[in-house]
Amino acid sequence: MVAWLDSHTDYELSMPTRVGAPTLERIRAWCRLLGDPERSCPVVHVTGTNGKGSTAKILTELFIADGLSVGTYTSPNLARVNERLARNGEPIDDDELAEVLGSLAAIEPLLAERTTRFELLTAAAFRWFADSPVDVAVIEVGLGGRWDATNVVEPDVAVITNVSYDHVEILGPTLLDIAREKAGIIKPGCRVVVGETDPELLGVFTAAAEECGAVETWVRGVEFDCVGNQVAVGGRLLDLRTPSAHYPEVFLSLHGAHQGDNAACALAAAEAFFGAPLAPEVVEHALGAVRVPGRMEIISRAPVIVLDGAHNVAGAQALGRALAAELAPADDAIALIGMLHGRDPSAMLEALRPAGVTTVVACTAPSPRALPAPSIAEAARALGFKAIAADTVADGLTLARARLSPAGTLIVTGSLYVVADARAILVGSTAWADPGSLSEP
Repeated sequence: MVAWLDSHTDYELSMPTRVGAPTLERIRAWCRLLGDPERSCPVVHVTGTNGKGSTAKILTELFIADGLSVGTYTSPNLARVNERLARNGEPIDDDELAEVLGSLAAIEPLLAERTTRFELLTAAAFRWFADSPVDVAVIEVGLGGRWDATNVVEPDVAVITNVSYDHVEILGPTLLDIAREKAGIIKPGCRVVVGETDPELLGVFTAAAEECGAVETWVRGVEFDCVGNQVAVGGRLLDLRTPSAHYPEVFLSLHGAHQGDNAACALAAAEAFFGAPLAPEVVEHALGAVRVPGRMEIISRAPVIVLDGAHNVAGAQALGRALAAELAPADDAIALIGMLHGRDPSAMLEALRPAGVTTVVACTAPSPRALPAPSIAEAARALGFKAIAADTVADGLTLARARLSPAGTLIVTGSLYVVADARAILVGSTAWADPGSLSEP
């Protein structure tokens, strides 16, 4: 059934132009045929340029810790497509995935138009969550918001983490354009949680909320915030504030100061959903249990190996700051980096300089949209980095390993496609990773 799924157009591999971008008509047709499963349970809908996946994972843990059965739909996956559909944090198993995809394959001929792979996965998630059933679904937007296939839901809470430049060929060209696309998930009667603090961009979301009749809007820095955010062993120590409560000295098992903002958004969304504060022990348990593979994930300590799927300039800047703050910057840090067309190699590489990166091993990401490794290496040399190009992620790892000292640092980043390939090779390999320091998948 996965082969059937993969036979459909995959816009993650071949990004559409604005003209060719999918509409909501096909996913609406699926929902009608399936009996409107997107309405089977309350929904928290999450979008944003960066951090939406982490926010969705944190929010899932908060709901689980409070006793709810939770369906979570995220994208993309690192290793297996099953990761995208999860119940109570556990990916759908092969038999259940085959069953739900089989049910879709059986009725696909009834549709007037062939659908995309992402639309099929979205329909599968809705169907599986309805059949399970779950008490609440946490749904992450795939791209943008307004025209994303997930945007057939009527959320109880709409969450926007932030806005920065990404996919400008579809959502842009300006930040205001991108914000307007993301504001499309705001629906009548929902509560809105906004992590973006830029006044001009914030105005897009508050205006959209008012226009469509949202119940209320909570803004980071006003109604909720992360007011304390310190480095701790294995993560961060946070002070979090919501409209109804204060949660001091909560341990978050994720690295990077930016994860404090994501945790604040997730906690505010949970409070907005329940209409009441959460018990402190619920928050402590949830934030201590969250895992987000491939996001500032340290898989080895000697040498230090960090995997992070930062794929735009804002993400790379957050990674550079996190590495500088939480790991002593190495004198000979190596970055294994591959990225997709439309990215700015110079800006992304420059963002890693605070982490002590001196050597860049450029690789071609395993995607038809990949930027050729020689182009990345050329940009690195122009910035004064030592640079070498490799055809594949595996070749890049071999080259990086030959240059990495036992006390050195290797940073794998630039694309989740690169991180996924590297993680498959590195995790569990005694030649690379210290098993005692591996993060849980």
